[in-house]
Amino acid sequence: MSLDPGTPAPDFTLFSHKREQISLADLKGQKSMIVFVPYPFTRVCTAELCDLRDNLSSLDQAGARVVVITTHALSTNAEWVRQNGFTFDVLADYWPHGAVSLAYDAFDERFGYSTRVTYFLDADGVIRNVSESLVLGEARDHSSYPGMLEGY
Repeated sequence: MSLDPGTPAPDFTLFSHKREQISLADLKGQKSMIVFVPYPFTRVCTAELCDLRDNLSSLDQAGARVVVITTHALSTNAEWVRQNGFTFDVLADYWPHGAVSLAYDAFDERFGYSTRVTYFLDADGVIRNVSESLVLGEARDHSSYPGMLEGY
């Protein structure tokens, strides 16, 4: 179950794969997407992020900044980014394990991973749209992402 549109996005500060701190405040002032993914280096998660990478220009045209959050260590995320040429930030919600994912209702406490949910935020950091897959092995439909950024 994800957070509802109209909800202010929970505050966070996490380290990126580049060892830079990124917070919700860094996303404010423009539309943004917070993309939670369960497992780096898996078929579905890698395919989803490669799809985002390959279609990033349409999201850029919509004025959106993309950040990805996993519950995996910074070094794992850095290698995943390097191997796949991702140009967006991949953030480590590693310790306290899954705290940010939990705040976004995007954490499976039974197994300790982020669920597959994307939040679309306006420039004020308010959630305007949500896309999620409730099945671990099923990808989200990224073709709808540019449209989900319209109208706010």
